[in-house]
Amino acid sequence: MRLLNSRNYRLWAAADLVSVTGTWMKVLGVNWFVLQATGSTTSMGLALMLQTLPILLLGPLGGALADRLPVRRILLATQAAHAVLSAGFAAVVLLGGQLWWLYALSFLTGMVTAADGPALGRFGGMVAGPELLGQALANGSLISSTGRIIGMSAGGVVAATAGPAALFIANAVSFSAVIAALLAMRTSSLHRLESAAPAEKGAVRAGFRYLATQPAVLVTLAVAFVLGSIGRNYQVTMAAMSFGPLSGGPAGYGVLSTVFAAGTVLGALAVGRFRALRHHLLIAAGLAASVLQMIAGAAPGLWSFAAVLIPIAAAAVIVDTTVTTRAQLDTSEDMRGRVLAAVALVSALGGMVGAPVLGALCEAVGPRETLVLAGAIGVLACAAGAVFLFGRRSSGVPALAD
Repeated sequence: MRLLNSRNYRLWAAADLVSVTGTWMKVLGVNWFVLQATGSTTSMGLALMLQTLPILLLGPLGGALADRLPVRRILLATQAAHAVLSAGFAAVVLLGGQLWWLYALSFLTGMVTAADGPALGRFGGMVAGPELLGQALANGSLISSTGRIIGMSAGGVVAATAGPAALFIANAVSFSAVIAALLAMRTSSLHRLESAAPAEKGAVRAGFRYLATQPAVLVTLAVAFVLGSIGRNYQVTMAAMSFGPLSGGPAGYGVLSTVFAAGTVLGALAVGRFRALRHHLLIAAGLAASVLQMIAGAAPGLWSFAAVLIPIAAAAVIVDTTVTTRAQLDTSEDMRGRVLAAVALVSALGGMVGAPVLGALCEAVGPRETLVLAGAIGVLACAAGAVFLFGRRSSGVPALAD
């Protein structure tokens, strides 16, 4: 693999695995602490929402900063800030602090992430270069899935034996791997991206105006929103199916979550085999996931449902990786941070909108019917996207995408 011949990429990939593992340990720690303190899943959801809200509010500003300022310096600052905040989580637990301190730290973490996310994406493009960007993002999906499995499994053992504070400490230490990698990289080997003018005014508005002139990107983001919200917000539907018609209970939900994670690993391996991630792949994977979702709604038992989840999870990774790749390669380099912020915004909105909608549908019409309905909506979204992206060729009008 050409990417692994790059010293910078090897450093970046190794640091990413350590950091992702630590992040999932922290997620487990937050959930564990809040549930122990309140016994309320609603309170747990509030902590997660407080980490997402700043991305919606400040993400575009973070993207503008990533386009304007040296991203390596941004990342050194944000990774250090993440480490300090994670140490703060540990202090709240060890000192018996009140729950509102944890909520405040969650919101501050989201603020740092708003600046961190676009900078990470832009710097990843500098490490890989345009020719290998798709492959790098596919590897990133594999690293993310692997880190999630390691972090959640190891975190469960650590939390049970040492308590949630140890998870936060481990996460704080994990950021040192990213800082060390950033300092050890050869800057002369990084691919240079065009930056926005330092004195540019109205950078956030300029980003939105630019996106408005990119119909292929807008269609891609629209399809991604539908597929990522009502199409496959599986933490809700897996729970509804396990505790409902499949009669799997908590143990069944754990099995389904593990199977889904394994499917994401397979998807990451599969997407790395494609030489180019084009819109055709996005539409095909989205259609496959949506049709399989409809089939999953008719699954008679837990294991048949789990079997369908594997290709659904794999297709979800292919969709996400293709969306992020096209969003970067189909736009101007000096807008990349703002475009990546838009991708993160769509993803966050998909989670926030889709989860309660699916939950309400599961209660109103049933989990099976919800899966079939959501899958049908996904099929319609992919079909509409295909018409906009490719359909104009047959009528003699230039298509929006290759």
